Amino acid sequence: MMNFEKRPVLISGPCSAESKDQVMSTAKALQSTANYFRAGLWKPRTRPNEFEGVGEKGLPWLKDVQESLGLPVMTEVANAEHVDLVLKNGIDAVWIGARTTVSPFAVQSIADALKGTNLPVFVKNPIHADLKLWIGAVERIDSATKGDVIALHRGFSSYGLKKFRNAPMWEIPIGLRSEMPDIKLFCDPSHISGKRDLIQSIAQKAMDLGMDGLMIESHIHPQVALSDAKQQLTPKDLISLISSLKIRDLTLDKAQTLDLRDLRIELDSIDERLVELLSGRMNIARAIGKYKKENGLTVLQLSRWKEIMSSRKVWSEEMGIEQDFLRLVLEQVHKESIRIQTEILNSGLGEGN
Repeated sequence: MMNFEKRPVLISGPCSAESKDQVMSTAKALQSTANYFRAGLWKPRTRPNEFEGVGEKGLPWLKDVQESLGLPVMTEVANAEHVDLVLKNGIDAVWIGARTTVSPFAVQSIADALKGTNLPVFVKNPIHADLKLWIGAVERIDSATKGDVIALHRGFSSYGLKKFRNAPMWEIPIGLRSEMPDIKLFCDPSHISGKRDLIQSIAQKAMDLGMDGLMIESHIHPQVALSDAKQQLTPKDLISLISSLKIRDLTLDKAQTLDLRDLRIELDSIDERLVELLSGRMNIARAIGKYKKENGLTVLQLSRWKEIMSSRKVWSEEMGIEQDFLRLVLEQVHKESIRIQTEILNSGLGEGN
């Protein structure tokens, strides 16, 4: 069983095992910092003709790290054959990647291969934002292995220009923790950020959210890495990053609990008023919808929407509320108002035909 007593539990190593020397050199440099050494052997790449890993040939390299340095080792598995090879070679733990988690068939195949073993398994979120699919993958693995099962947040794919390689969407891992409070939760800042200079901020955010550990890629010479070169840190930079993290308490003493309780009571009261105000706003939206139906008006009045956004922008500045946040809130409120009014305008259509 894994030891989760001290946060963060750190998993580190190269994206891919490339050679025996690269693996051992990186592991030696991480020996005093990492709790687990990671290296991908089978790499599911987005496009063909990219480096897809050394495969089974790299298993002895991980064994050398395990036996020479006393450092537990882990790698990614994508099918039952990989699981069998890992078990035969005494690898300490595995992770299931985002491209595998999207397929219940693939996850079940891995679960069947793990049946009755004590192997710890990290389950990355599916590549797209689907909380139920992630929970289902964790449940399949948890029902098979007697070892620890850990959820691993690596962000979600999104289209177009963006700050991060994979959007953090922190509400998804928070939702998983809410649904599965007994499951340990780790974060992979490397795959979220996609860039070395963003890893620290993501790692700190994960710690501030109470996550149990981090998986951060590190390569002895990241500039010549065969995969994901831009998001790998040197061992020296990784050690510096870990030292910079502020690890806050997960538990509160009695006085802190009382202080927070009072503040949370205030929040609850405000939230209750917000719900009442939203309910009142939707009642007005219904009345407006009836008026539009009676007078043959369209649901969307663009000039009115522009007026709302303009005036609320001024209000947000006066109240010190971040404009992008308020815009997102208002867009959702407006979307619901349109839904209600559209329902009213279309009521009765088709009756009597």
